[in-house]
Amino acid sequence: MEDLLTSATSEEVQNLGTRIAALPVGSFEQHGRFHPLITDTVIACTIAQRIADDYSLFLLPPVTFSCSHEHSDYAGTVSISASTLIAVIRDIQSSLRASAVDRLVLVNGHGGNYVLQNVVQEANASGSQMALFPGRADWDAARADAGMQTNSHEDMHAGELETSILLHATPHLLRPGYDSADWRADDRPFLLMSGMREYTESGVIGFPSLGTAEKGERALASLSGSFKSYMQRLSA
Repeated sequence: MEDLLTSATSEEVQNLGTRIAALPVGSFEQHGRFHPLITDTVIACTIAQRIADDYSLFLLPPVTFSCSHEHSDYAGTVSISASTLIAVIRDIQSSLRASAVDRLVLVNGHGGNYVLQNVVQEANASGSQMALFPGRADWDAARADAGMQTNSHEDMHAGELETSILLHATPHLLRPGYDSADWRADDRPFLLMSGMREYTESGVIGFPSLGTAEKGERALASLSGSFKSYMQRLSA
């Protein structure tokens, strides 16, 4: 799909003259009956495209498969190991350095990619070379700025936030009926042990009925504003 690809030529990247690349990292996992398996990848690409445009970054195509093991018993979900994801990120970073792009922003669209935090910590042991964006504070600010009614805990999967971004950026990917799929499961003490199935039959935990394109647009604008402080550190 064109929505998920960068179409720049080698010459255009060279003329851009940036040392910073944006790598969307999504997932290929269930998001209930009405949201596509590529939901997290679309969201990561949408955010990466926005900050690449606003800050003149080299936009990379997405890493689509990641760590979605908590969704493994739902049809269509595909995961790779944490060690494989680490190796892919490191190889991409190493390859970029050959063309003098020595700073990398991991734009993460999947909350289960915990391992990316450790990748960034290690990469920055000798100075700021990599960022993980958005962070929790950035997401919280985006929710507030967009006027969303939910928080990140109660609206963790295929809910108000993700639905709003899809409605703004790629509404054709949502199936009719998404607004009837709300599901509350605030108490999830054993999610890492049992996976999502113990807490939701449909695969949704959140409130897609509250999503709007306007909220999605405001959330993206907020995230772009939040990225400014990351850009300042990467450019130092």
